[in-house]
Amino acid sequence: MTQARTPADGGNGSGHGPAVPVFFLSDSTGISAETMGNALLLQFPHRRFDRISIPFITSEEEAARVVEQIDAAVTDQVMPLAFTTAASNEVRAVLHTSRVPMVDFFDMHLNKVEEILGDEGMRKPARLHGVGDVKRYNNRMAAIEFTIEHDDGASIRSLDRADTILLAPSRCGKTPTSMYLALQHSLHVANYPLVDEDLDDNQLPRPVRDLDVPLFGLMTTAERLSRVRGERRANSTYASLEQCRWELRQAQRLYDTHGVTVIDSSTRSVEEMSAIIVQQLRRHSLDSDADGSVRTRNTSPHRTTTTGQSGPGLRRSHGRTS
Repeated sequence: MTQARTPADGGNGSGHGPAVPVFFLSDSTGISAETMGNALLLQFPHRRFDRISIPFITSEEEAARVVEQIDAAVTDQVMPLAFTTAASNEVRAVLHTSRVPMVDFFDMHLNKVEEILGDEGMRKPARLHGVGDVKRYNNRMAAIEFTIEHDDGASIRSLDRADTILLAPSRCGKTPTSMYLALQHSLHVANYPLVDEDLDDNQLPRPVRDLDVPLFGLMTTAERLSRVRGERRANSTYASLEQCRWELRQAQRLYDTHGVTVIDSSTRSVEEMSAIIVQQLRRHSLDSDADGSVRTRNTSPHRTTTTGQSGPGLRRSHGRTS
């Protein structure tokens, strides 16, 4: 059992008053507790939070030690808050002896699901972010390996096996978005940089030009792109505002010419962009199935060989899904 702490403001801005200690407790990785807990905390941008994650609480003895720790954070000035996704009834029972108010996501929702299904859940930890379903886990690892190999145009081998390909000028967010799609959605993602040659000729990069793979083009603002590039190569032509404006202008022209779906990375997080991409791919997959398409790989629900019709959310040009 280890614990991790994030900064007191937790990315919430300036805030006021003493920071509220917030504990994320789990008998597994704690990712779910953090995700759901932070989704609620974001509704209080004026408050400051000192976030502490305590995963792998696997016994009643460890749970008792955690209760001592979080109870020690109670003061006259502030009452801590705890979120838990512990699945073990024994561990949860001990955690609930704490003086700290406990938001128990597992207890709040599993009973309702059991009632609806008329069945009893396993109530075992390490099911969601552990190995769990071996086939799904292996598919996720294969997606990550593919995405790493095909980062920033490093490899063109088996590009036709990609679920999607992201295009953009350098430093527009291709790599983090690709990795998130692979890690969270088991998608085989390639990303390819748009270089001056592509932008001058208004042509898709040659390796992706004739592929029947959905394409997405990322955009941002020239000011943001210049700032990000300046952190890597300050006072360079590469980072100059003029160069960034030219590349983004040419990239938009290329996307328009070839019907590439555009996502603005300047106003969206990696998670938001990934959600948009997954939604578009699913919509396209459903439309392709309705057209009588045949799936090419069982490891992903999104990759299909299409018959030429365009789905409502994805534009197509030159016989290419984009």
